[in-house]
Amino acid sequence: PGRERSLQANILPGHRQQKLQTNQHLTDTLTVFHFSFKIQTLGCGCVGQAVLSRGAHGGPMTVSVGFAMAVTIAVYVSGGVSGGHINPAVSLAMCVTGRLKWTKLPIYILAQLLGAFTGAAAVFGIYYDAFMEYSNGTLEVIGPNATAHIFATYPAPYLSLINGFADQVMSTAVLLLAIFAIFDTRNKSVPKGLEPIAVGLLIIVLTCSLGMNSGCAMNPARDLGPRLFTAIAGWGMEVFTAGNNWWWVPIVAPMLGGVLGAVIYIVFIEIHHSDTEPGEENDIYDKYELTNME
Repeated sequence: PGRERSLQANILPGHRQQKLQTNQHLTDTLTVFHFSFKIQTLGCGCVGQAVLSRGAHGGPMTVSVGFAMAVTIAVYVSGGVSGGHINPAVSLAMCVTGRLKWTKLPIYILAQLLGAFTGAAAVFGIYYDAFMEYSNGTLEVIGPNATAHIFATYPAPYLSLINGFADQVMSTAVLLLAIFAIFDTRNKSVPKGLEPIAVGLLIIVLTCSLGMNSGCAMNPARDLGPRLFTAIAGWGMEVFTAGNNWWWVPIVAPMLGGVLGAVIYIVFIEIHHSDTEPGEENDIYDKYELTNME
């Protein structure tokens, strides 16, 4: 009996710990899903309101500010649990730089895609009657009554694939470089608790300065998830062929740009920080607590 109790004492804590880890992974995944759903619903809702009202209830500025504030609110709601992961480009950059476990990447990306897909469905359902009235019941990808761009990005008529690819690489690189700076406590850090507001202001700047070519996606999940929804909800496969088969650019380019921006920050800024003073926190994971969940 004494030996059995000893074995149980050694085994049960391991099972308990494994169960806690499983619960934590599930919580993180559900939070990422909710995070992505919230941003897509609020962000695309801003675009939908502006487009479907033909500018009467919004425009480029309300879309820029609305999307940015959607990110800010979502980070405040979910950032403390999941680390604020909504963007596969951010998650990949965190993995490449050792701030997120690689095993979490596919799970996070799947949750981000599903959240964005569901958010797009929510916007379509809320504004269903407005969609039907706007285009007389026809869901169009291009043309004067196009509505597909409410959910995903499409290139301007003048934009080439090469130019659009460079656009997305650059904008996402700037996004990640700035995010690393915002959460770097050894730099001129943002006061604790105000980081989500700084991220929101960053998104406003990026959409106001680099949004004309193709809408400044910078987020593969935010683009692909809703694009998949529109493909099956009535817009058809033209959502993938429009813009000279544009669909892959806002998926591949942001992933490359995100890693590029993160590496640039580390090489040109982070590794040049002076050594911390005794007693000062110098844990790489604590530095990025809102963007890392190890």
